[in-house]
Amino acid sequence: MTRSVHPVIFRTAEESARVAAVTAPPTDFSRPEPFEANPAGAATVRARSDADAFSQPSGNMSFERELDFKLGNGLFKKLWVSSPSSTLASDGLGPLYNARSCQRCHLKDGRGHPPEGPEDDAVSMFLRVSVPAMDHVEVSDIEAFLLSLGDETQRTRPDPVYGGQLQDFGVAGQVAEYRLAVDWDETPVEMTGETATLRRPVWRAEDLGYGPLAPGAMLSPRVAPQMIGLGLLEAIPAADILSREDPSDADGDGISGRAQIVWSFEHDQPMLGRFGWKAGAATVREQSAAAFAGDIGISTPLFPDPWGDCSEAEAACRTAPHGDGDDRGTEIDAQGLDLVTFYSRNLGVPARRDFDTPDVLRGKQMFHEAGCPACHTPKFVTDRMEGQPEQSFQLIWPFTDLLLHDMGEGLADNRPEGRASGREWRTPPLWGIGLTPQVNGHSYYLHDGRARSLLEAVLWHGGEAQAARDRVTRLSPEDRAALIRYLESL
Repeated sequence: MTRSVHPVIFRTAEESARVAAVTAPPTDFSRPEPFEANPAGAATVRARSDADAFSQPSGNMSFERELDFKLGNGLFKKLWVSSPSSTLASDGLGPLYNARSCQRCHLKDGRGHPPEGPEDDAVSMFLRVSVPAMDHVEVSDIEAFLLSLGDETQRTRPDPVYGGQLQDFGVAGQVAEYRLAVDWDETPVEMTGETATLRRPVWRAEDLGYGPLAPGAMLSPRVAPQMIGLGLLEAIPAADILSREDPSDADGDGISGRAQIVWSFEHDQPMLGRFGWKAGAATVREQSAAAFAGDIGISTPLFPDPWGDCSEAEAACRTAPHGDGDDRGTEIDAQGLDLVTFYSRNLGVPARRDFDTPDVLRGKQMFHEAGCPACHTPKFVTDRMEGQPEQSFQLIWPFTDLLLHDMGEGLADNRPEGRASGREWRTPPLWGIGLTPQVNGHSYYLHDGRARSLLEAVLWHGGEAQAARDRVTRLSPEDRAALIRYLESL
């Protein structure tokens, strides 16, 4: 198992020309494009009709490498227990946590959902929290780098008591940090020929276990995203992503995406952010380690604190028994983290369904004419990467540019994160989105699950996406239904 982003083999001029040709926008909507049925190239997996559609290994994985995938799957599903425990390989949970395993949030490797009522829990989502950084607080390495680029996004720090995210569970003897609560306010939206209803959430952190939040605390709800295709997103050449930046909207199309830049603890340098709702992590391995620390309270070689997100003010958590006292050194060791990373990189993207039917092709035309590809970039060709044959030189269809975009006041969480303002979000990939009801039994979308359908998700778009959203509202009901059928086929 390897642990880093591997060196790439750069494209020849001839390959670059081929890539430009194959990723060009379509001009004929009467038939599918070549290879459109396989959104992950050779890594595409068959489209299953059950809840395991997101849980298959890359379609081009060798038999020998499937063992690592299965071992990683076992660790992804593992239920961690509190220390001390007789199961030394599984202890170290918390002491404060959001879930006992990766799978508890990413059920069936799919997306989470908001609480569906007072009796439902919030295991698959949580609240991030931060406060404005005081002027006297030392500038971090990434802040210094961003300042050198002229970036003036508001500096923040974790809450001095509650840390960077709120944990709603505690092991025996530990008080949970809070309980997630939400109220919904419904608003009608008029469209040509029909009316939709949007629900706006008001999120609250109730039953705070360690006193009030700090003054100026900013909360951001986050639903667990689906896991498919992560290694392929990691393999998109950074140059191809950066080439789509247009921070000053030089081309006048109203779209001004910009790259998130984060500090990589894995590589000890600034890197392009790709993963998370605001692209806060640079690599799959780093995203996995951050989730172990923040969500489960499990230490890794990247984030070795055995108490996870507990702050110095939470002394009982810091001094509680932890699971790092054996030969592992951390509660999950480097080999275990590598296996989880390998599993996460190689969850296969299912083949398209109904991609060649007249209504889906009509919906594809509506998608392009509305301007959706300006952010939801359909196609990329991945790098050639040593040690990662599954992800190397594949034509993929993720429908994201991995850039930050201002999505308007309606979707704003008003919480800056790195370069991202309180109104900016990374464009989420759309591949597999139509299988959400099949995999997870619900149809909740966006960063906080407020949208109850794909149409509602579209109608929440604002800011840079306002013009595209308005074009959708002006479509005939038949063309709008075709657009949704297209999204369901992805």
